[in-house]
Amino acid sequence: MVLEAIKKRQSVRSYQDKEIPEEILQQILEAGRLAPSAKNTQSWKFIVVKNKDLRKKLVPACKDQEFVGEASVVIAGCATNPDYVMSNGEHAYSIDLAIALDHMSLEAASLGLGTCWIGAFYQDQVKELLGVPGNVRIVSLMPVGYPKELGSKTGRKSLSEIICYDNYSL
Repeated sequence: MVLEAIKKRQSVRSYQDKEIPEEILQQILEAGRLAPSAKNTQSWKFIVVKNKDLRKKLVPACKDQEFVGEASVVIAGCATNPDYVMSNGEHAYSIDLAIALDHMSLEAASLGLGTCWIGAFYQDQVKELLGVPGNVRIVSLMPVGYPKELGSKTGRKSLSEIICYDNYSL
């Protein structure tokens, strides 16, 4: 069933003017809550923007991507401890939030909703609009809603192009 949701998920950039029932929204948020994180710290906060006027104000801060204001909600994934570096040398926050937001996007897809990952936004403007403190990083914005129309699925590389066994090979 998870693979079905993965195959169904696509970036949606056109949404119906239709509210998400609260129980469905809670299922999507629960999927994020259950995601793994480095040391299980769950160093995140998710701002669920339901207010239509506020969603419209996010559009210019998202480089005029109109669909951000069309979606029923926009979820802002915020890192509350952006300084933590794992022993592999990587900052945990972007990885942890990517996992949590991906859980949410897959749950949304399984429930017939669409999402889109938004990295094209002005951090300072979105922080100001959402009242996010200076020490917190917004990693991604995710519009969620009922798709108005689905585009064609983008292609993916074959497994043979991206998989190596036992060592890195070209």
